[in-house]
Amino acid sequence: MNNDLRFRLADETDLPTLVRLRDDAARWMLARGITGQWQPGELDEGHFRRIMADGEVWIAEADGRPAGAWELWWADEDAWGPQPPVAGYVHRLMVDRVGARPGTGLRLLRAAEQRVAAAGRAFVRLDCLAGNTTLSAYYVNDGYRVVGHKAGKQQPGGIPKSFTLLEKALQVDREG
Repeated sequence: MNNDLRFRLADETDLPTLVRLRDDAARWMLARGITGQWQPGELDEGHFRRIMADGEVWIAEADGRPAGAWELWWADEDAWGPQPPVAGYVHRLMVDRVGARPGTGLRLLRAAEQRVAAAGRAFVRLDCLAGNTTLSAYYVNDGYRVVGHKAGKQQPGGIPKSFTLLEKALQVDREG
């Protein structure tokens, strides 16, 4: 694969790809001993269809093949409580571990941050499983800061879990 990534909004035809990316990411985590975050088979096409109706799901492609995806929400009261409209919330950042080049995850994160800034929001927020120190460090090393914790956040089809809440301030273009 070359280094060019193309980003686009996902559509109905991408649903099987999104489920595969999520399940592959879950298997990758499990193979590395990260057992509490994601499980294969937890999310189906209906999940991604619902997110597309209320938020955005983005696909990254390289050489015409999926390299990764993420969800972008404009509110996340379950984790963050009621908030003014100052942030975008990144969920399910997924990289195709078979074909994607190193650094793809950060490139997906940059694209999500650019989308949030373009919407005039000042922060990108995300959460990761409390206790997943490797993932928390990944985000902190990229300029995110831990701003809190959420205990007992309900999960799609699963048991409530506790999460670390992180955010990053963005440079918002207020001109135009």
